[in-house]
Amino acid sequence: MGAAKALVHIYTGEGKGKTTASIGLAVRAVGSGMKVLFVQFFKEDSAPSGEKEVLKAVGVDLVRSNCRHPLFTGARTDLEAVRASVVGTYEAAKEKLMSGGYNLVVFDEIMSAINGGWIKTDDILSFLDSRPEGLEVVLTGRNAPVELMQSADYVTEMLKIKHPFDNGVQARKGIEY
Repeated sequence: MGAAKALVHIYTGEGKGKTTASIGLAVRAVGSGMKVLFVQFFKEDSAPSGEKEVLKAVGVDLVRSNCRHPLFTGARTDLEAVRASVVGTYEAAKEKLMSGGYNLVVFDEIMSAINGGWIKTDDILSFLDSRPEGLEVVLTGRNAPVELMQSADYVTEMLKIKHPFDNGVQARKGIEY
C-alpha cells in the first residue's frame, strides 16, 4: 500500500479552539517524526505566548508575522505595514515550503489575512494545488471562504455557544494565549 495522500484541514468558526487544535496536531506530527512549519499571522514575536515556547521546544519551525491585527490596534494601525508583514510572511513561508522537507504546515489565522484583503483566496487555492507532494496543510481562522472549504478535505467549525469575553473577561495567559 502506498503513502497516504496529504490532506487540507480547515478549523474555522466563532468558537475557541482553532489554534489549540492546530497546535495539538503540530505536536502530534513532530512526535511522530514529521517536520512541521507553524506560521502565525497577527502575532508579535515579543508578545507572551505559551504556544510559542512549547512549539519551539518540541522542534516545530515557528514563523510569526510580527504585527497585530487592526482589530486590536485601531486608529493607530499602519495598514501598509500590516499588509507588508502579512504578505511577506506568507511569501517567505511558501518559499520555505516549496524547498521541500516539510510534512505539515499550519497557517494560523490565515482567514483573517484573507478576510482583511491582504491575501487572496485564489492565491491559497493555487498554493494548495502546487504544494509539494506529501505536505499536509492546516488553515485556521474565522469566516473561511466557501471556495476554501469546498477544496478542503477536513472542515471543522468551532461553534461558540458561550464565551467569557462576551462578559468582559480578557484573554488569560496559559488559557487563551
